[in-house]
Amino acid sequence: MTVHNLDGRFPDGDEQARRALHEALESIPDDDRVVVDGLAMGALPEVVGAHADRLRLVGLVHHPLADETGLAADTAARLEKLESRALAHARGVVVTSLFTAERLGSLGVGRERIRAVRPGTDPAPQATGPTEGEPARLLCVGSFAPRKGQDVLVRALALVQDLPWTCTFAGSLDRDPGYADGVRHEIELLGLRGRVELSGELGTEALDELYATATLFVLPSHYEGYGMALAEALARGLPVVSTTGGAIPHTVPEDAGVLVSPGDVDALAEALRALLDDPHRREQLAVSARRHASDLPDWASQAAAFAAAVRELTARG
Repeated sequence: MTVHNLDGRFPDGDEQARRALHEALESIPDDDRVVVDGLAMGALPEVVGAHADRLRLVGLVHHPLADETGLAADTAARLEKLESRALAHARGVVVTSLFTAERLGSLGVGRERIRAVRPGTDPAPQATGPTEGEPARLLCVGSFAPRKGQDVLVRALALVQDLPWTCTFAGSLDRDPGYADGVRHEIELLGLRGRVELSGELGTEALDELYATATLFVLPSHYEGYGMALAEALARGLPVVSTTGGAIPHTVPEDAGVLVSPGDVDALAEALRALLDDPHRREQLAVSARRHASDLPDWASQAAAFAAAVRELTARG
């Protein structure tokens, strides 16, 4: 496998991105199998189409570009048209959930051209929670971007300030600096400074420590095409509080978490209050999470499944 990193702005596809994708595809010998991430190809159908006859192209779609939270209606419509045209040039598409497989029907991709392969999850030690006498620790993992809903969680936390807890947000603050600054402002405005920490992007060891000492895992996303961090929380036996956005109900079993409508601050606060007030209920969810952890596929099996999917979609004839 050869990886081609592309310069430029994606998924919009500026001139540098257009040139980088073209040069990468042009450098690949005829008839090779090529997997192109949806973020790279989705808004550049002309570049993809120029190489579609000589290369066996497969798209990798995490979620359609138009489903990103916060897009203006005309921008979402434009991206949907572009991505539909781009995917039409591919022999097939690999997605990360059955939910996304169904969603691609609206982009004109026939089910026979789609294969769903869930990401793998590394085995992990079970979370032990905070030390005795410490308040409950909430953990939210995800890059700061409107789709992840960190602002919704901050507002929900403001409604449960009377309970003992701390909350750590782990994830890149550079993806959307304006959004991250807005979340910081809300933390200050709502009087949560000292109880909420924005740790930024962390290495594996530091993130593992946060998972190990967490009481609850919270991901208030408006939409997920799978939800890697959710699977990682389940692998550690953590109770989950999240939303019904996108593929999340397919990733989090009913008996391992509490899911509320995306963007519903009051419902999220109510779910947090109920679990913070009820250690027995938290333990029930944790037991279920630990049980489902054994069903999560590992990376070796999913790499094999991914390879098989690519071979099927690019088979001659």
